[in-house]
Formats: sequence, structure tokens, C-alpha cells
Amino acid sequence: MSKDDPEFWDSAKKDLMAGIDTSVPHSARIWNYWLGGKDNFPVDQEAGDRYTEVFPGIVEVARVSREFLGRAVRHLAAEEGVRQFLDIGTGLPTEENTHQVAQRVAPESHIVYVDNDPLVLVHARALLTSRPEGATHYVEADLHEPREILRLAGAHLDFGKPVALMLMGIMGHVSDDAEALSIVRRLVGGLSPGGYLVLEDGTDTDEAFLEAQKGYDDTGAVPYRLRGPEQIARFFEGLELLEPGVVSLPLWKPDPSPLGPPPKAHAYGGVARKP
Repeated sequence: MSKDDPEFWDSAKKDLMAGIDTSVPHSARIWNYWLGGKDNFPVDQEAGDRYTEVFPGIVEVARVSREFLGRAVRHLAAEEGVRQFLDIGTGLPTEENTHQVAQRVAPESHIVYVDNDPLVLVHARALLTSRPEGATHYVEADLHEPREILRLAGAHLDFGKPVALMLMGIMGHVSDDAEALSIVRRLVGGLSPGGYLVLEDGTDTDEAFLEAQKGYDDTGAVPYRLRGPEQIARFFEGLELLEPGVVSLPLWKPDPSPLGPPPKAHAYGGVARKP
């Protein structure tokens, strides 16, 4: 059976699902649930509902994070001329994925998605199809191995030209601050001058958010570290931040609205250029 045949991916997904532990919630599936997706299980829905009972704002965090991704990719493709994107920690596919936004502006854009979750990669290969003028590739690698990520992505991207490195709501999976900074700097080190870092994450700026996250961590799921805005800003050290800097996500180049400036959310991020 050919990989171009949809039945191939249906079969692969069924084989994979047989080995998945559905007794423990999974962050990618819960995020999918909060965004209105269907690629989740009752255990994820229950964990997601418990989270929102403590911190209802998490649904807004998920929404503004997705919208920030769209605005950042659109800006880089349309205003900065970026044609290559390395999206690490892809998560389960939803609407307005990186390649869709980039290729709508520049159909020749090349995107490499990276994740270490086989379920995510099976979904990605089945659903994230490229425009014919460009290319979309998928790499299985771990965030903790930045050198391997760069090596594998280098088979599909030209690191001698600008690449936008996307780290969207993923650095909380690295709880140690020094290690997290080291990973980001090693990944940025693989970019040529003129490359970009796009990074965002939830913040520890709300007690209910912290309480909800602790309750989630106590379920046995992979824990997640919320950081302060100033800690998120440290990931951009040595780079040239685009205006308006590291801000609450709705405030980063918001789309015009008759309602005025959008309200802040408990998630911060920014976009910066490597000099």
C-alpha cells in the first residue's frame, strides 16, 4: 500500500493507537480538546475540564497562542521574506498551522515540523499536506537533543539561508532554567544571520493558572513549568527583538479591531532576528 493512499495512514494510526496508554492525559491531546478538536480521549477531556474548573482562562491562552502563531508566521513571510520554518513541538494538527499560514503568503515556503510523539507525527503526515510549490516535512526528534534536530532538519532546510525557529508553548517541558536556555541558544546557534526566533509560553502570572497546572502535573502526566515574563524574555537575549518586544500575546502586532486594543492574556512571547 502506497504512503499516498489515505488507507495507509488510517492503518498506521490504528496500529499506533493500539499501543497508546489512554489512562494518562496527554498535553497535546488536551490542547487539541481546548481548541475544539476531536483527537482526544475521555481521560484528556476530564483532565481538560478539571483544569478549566480551576483556571477557565486556559481556553483563552490556547486561543491567543494559536492566533499569535498565525500573526507571527504571516509577518515573517510577508514582511521579512522568510521562506523556511522549523516548527518544534508541533502538537496535533488544527486550523491555521504554520505551513498553511506561510504558504498562503508564499506558496514556495518550506516547513519542517518536529515532534517526539508518534501519534502527533502520524496525524501530521496524514493531515499537514503542502502546497505543490513548497514542501512540508516531518522529523521525529526530542527537544532535549537540539543538535539532532538541526541535523535532521538540515536534510530539508538550507541553514545557510534564513530560517524561522518556532518554539510555541513547548519550553515549559524543560523545567530547569539553565537547560532550557541552553537548548534555545543551541538551536538559535544553528541559524544563519537573518534567521528568526518565534517563542511563546504560558506565564506564572495568575495563581489559579499555577494551581491548575499543579493539579495537572499531579495526574502523572508530563509536568509543565510556567515561567514569568522576564524569564521568557531571557530566551531572546543576544537577538534583535521586533516591535513591540516580548509582550502578552494578544498585544503582539494585533489585527485592527474597532473594539480597540485586545485584553492581555497569561501568555507571553515575541519574535526576534539573529544579527
